[in-house]
This record gives sequence, structure tokens and C-alpha cells, in this order.
Amino acid sequence: MSTPDLSGANWRKSSFSGVTGACVEVAAGFPGMLPVRDSKDPQGPSLLFTADAWTAFIAAVRAGELPDQS
Repeated sequence: MSTPDLSGANWRKSSFSGVTGACVEVAAGFPGMLPVRDSKDPQGPSLLFTADAWTAFIAAVRAGELPDQS
């Protein structure tokens, strides 16, 4: 699998993001994968997740299966 060009990606933050800026941004429009980046460092690295991996991650968050890191 080749790495997609994310230079023209349309990044968006969750509507649940607070004023602290501690959130992630995601970009749609990349079939089968989801680019994710740190909103505080938009020029920094991005992570690519398969659609299945992202769905499993969100399900684990909603189920409270991940440890609290705050």
C-alpha cells in the first residue's frame, strides 16, 4: 500500500473538542483508510488507520476499554 498525499486533505476536529486544543483531526476522502493528526501540530506527522482499525478503536473508546491518560 502506498502512502497517500495528504497535502490537500480537508482536516476536521470533533465538535466535542474543548478550548485546550488537546484533540485530534481526521480527514475524509481516502477510501479504506483514515488519516489522523494532532491538532496542535498540523505540520507534524499523521497516522493512517485502516477503516476497520479506526472502527475498532472508536468502539473501544466508547466501551471504556482504554485506560484514562489524564
